[in-house]
Amino acid sequence: MDDANAVDVAGVPSSALDLIDLSSADNGRSVSLLKQACLDFGCFYGINHGASQDLMEEVFVQSRRFFGLPLSEKMKLLRNEKHRGYTPLFDQVLDPANQINGDYKEGYYVGAEVPENDPDAQKWGQTMEKFLSEALNVAKVVARIIALALDLEADFFDKPEILGKPIPILRLLHYEGLISDPSKGIYGAGAHSDFGFLTLLATDDVSGLQICKNKDAKPQAWEYVQPLKGVFIVNLGDMLERWSNCIFRSTLHRVIGNGQGRYSIAFFLEPNHECLVECLPTCMSEENPLKFPPILCQTYLAQRYGDTHADLDVYRKEEV
Repeated sequence: MDDANAVDVAGVPSSALDLIDLSSADNGRSVSLLKQACLDFGCFYGINHGASQDLMEEVFVQSRRFFGLPLSEKMKLLRNEKHRGYTPLFDQVLDPANQINGDYKEGYYVGAEVPENDPDAQKWGQTMEKFLSEALNVAKVVARIIALALDLEADFFDKPEILGKPIPILRLLHYEGLISDPSKGIYGAGAHSDFGFLTLLATDDVSGLQICKNKDAKPQAWEYVQPLKGVFIVNLGDMLERWSNCIFRSTLHRVIGNGQGRYSIAFFLEPNHECLVECLPTCMSEENPLKFPPILCQTYLAQRYGDTHADLDVYRKEEV
């Protein structure tokens, strides 16, 4: 592991995240380490996860190939109302209070069923569907460890009404070679926490991801998360923070560009659309009373996506 006091070239410290073994969901040490990370700031490295390194590399190859297409070709695959497809530069604004434009990144949302009009459909589709399947298996293992860390049965989240028909979403991301300047509101991705249950993130070897371990403090302190080949960076999302009545913390993070192009693969695990997200039975007490009313998963996610993405009418007007 990196030394806890290691400093990035930009003078920002590098975070020493715990390496959590995902090879056994009932590993006592893994449960203990995960619980502490989730109580603190909701981020850790997942190792021995079982997903194919060769497949992960192929996803990166396909991602670079797609983002290398002319913009006119990519815009033919513009995201739809269900948030599947291409998202151009500046489409998403994750930190409107501090950003002068949107995120300096482009992306591509892939759902569980890859549509036929995706680029290089056969090769692309086979690669993405296989990776989605493997990442889903990894995420379900993480969910079981999370359940144990919350003093629930290991299979709590496996229930049909929760992860019986989950919403797995893959998002390919490309950050162009821009140098970020937080003092001027320029970011690869603005400060945010992910919307849903949990995120698995694979990155190339270009540094840029930063996390905040004291998101409720002023001023906030940021640290780089160093990329590790073949390892998933695991982030908890706001839905799980809400579910756990704020016992577990979602991960506040951002991307700071250093002038190099950067690619990452984000896998988001969300529960069934009809899942009712309400305080978990082990997470409410006199000391920690109920903080949020119940809400359907689909309602919650629709609100969060709508709050951060540009209205599709913007692009329709440009075509006129």
